[in-house]
Amino acid sequence: MKGLTLTQREQTRLQVLNRLVGQQLTPVEATTILGVSERHTWRMLAAYRKEGAAALAHGNRGRRPLNAVAEETRERVVALARTRYAGLNHTHLTEMIGEMEGVVLSRASVRSILMRAGLPSPRYRRPPRHRHRRQRMAQEGMLLQLDGSYHAWLEDRGPWLTLLLAVDDATGTAPNGVFREQEDTHGYFMLLQAIISRHGIPLGVYTDRYSVFQSPDQRRKVGSGSGAIVPTQWGRALRELGVTQIFAHSPEAKGRVERANGTFQDRLVSELRLAGASTLAEANDVLNDFLPCFDARFAVPASQAGSAYRIPDAGLEIGGVLCHKEQRRVAKDNTVQYHGRTLQLFPTQTGPATPEPGSKYRSVWTGVSSYPIEGQFSHRRRHLPLLLPCEFRPTRYHRSYPKNRNRVRRGNQIL
Repeated sequence: MKGLTLTQREQTRLQVLNRLVGQQLTPVEATTILGVSERHTWRMLAAYRKEGAAALAHGNRGRRPLNAVAEETRERVVALARTRYAGLNHTHLTEMIGEMEGVVLSRASVRSILMRAGLPSPRYRRPPRHRHRRQRMAQEGMLLQLDGSYHAWLEDRGPWLTLLLAVDDATGTAPNGVFREQEDTHGYFMLLQAIISRHGIPLGVYTDRYSVFQSPDQRRKVGSGSGAIVPTQWGRALRELGVTQIFAHSPEAKGRVERANGTFQDRLVSELRLAGASTLAEANDVLNDFLPCFDARFAVPASQAGSAYRIPDAGLEIGGVLCHKEQRRVAKDNTVQYHGRTLQLFPTQTGPATPEPGSKYRSVWTGVSSYPIEGQFSHRRRHLPLLLPCEFRPTRYHRSYPKNRNRVRRGNQIL
């Protein structure tokens, strides 16, 4: 394919398939990193060997399937399932609407329509699964386990803090860690940005289902099989970087980072006490000195030499990815409302892809980006890659008047 452009996710798949072809990865390891089934991994590998990198770009992007069920039929099936045939399981409902309503569909089609509408079968039962221990990844950078530990790190010398820690699955080392007042998205953005600047972009991350990584609404949609899933800010950033996100369903599943937190709660607390740290800044300074000692003491060699971290593209702005991004409509005075505050947008500079100086943005949508460093904001116009500065406007305070201004109070008497 001439002029092929791969997304960040497709570049990650290309790197994994190259390592699989070179026998640097086993099929099971490649399946875990890609987040797909082993059968689909073999399909991608066969297509890659036949067509090259062009096989990773899906040929049916933007096309509607010829055998797709009509939208009117979908709405009718959902309406019947919610009213007349409420409470029927998917198989029974398929038979009833075929006999009574003349809507002949397969059980799979009916199930797909209802799951997208948030109507799971009432007789759903999860089959039992056999659990077994997972082996370490073969190379450093293939998978990072992330977790936060809220603990009395400063004992009685300071407040409780949360340690955000990343542990490499292959070597057991800690690429980075940071103390925060609470487990928040900005903290994990800072953690990942430091790892990317030092090592590169990892192929995958392994986390729990905390609200930073997966919102409650997203968990309900995944459980019901509905269509469009809106990721969190963290999930959106990983998609833009092409990093696979894997969710753990139990603390034991990401036991490497859990055990590392236990080690830190034992040794790092003593190090903080010996250093006399009592503030957040002092705790982070001690942590930066402790991480190399931890790696030297507890690191294990990976089964394969080298690093699987991916070097970011030259034009990729990491800070523009690891930040909060939200859509806002610009008002007539070229301001946007952002979490109870008013942001003033400034005119752009003259350029080949920018409007004339002094141009207005009113009645258009813009993307507001909030960076991990508090107080820094920018906005991005639609179809323009230029980041434009903005500032806070002062909050207006309105005087409150009595409902009846003619009534004057004198002592306990109203005149």
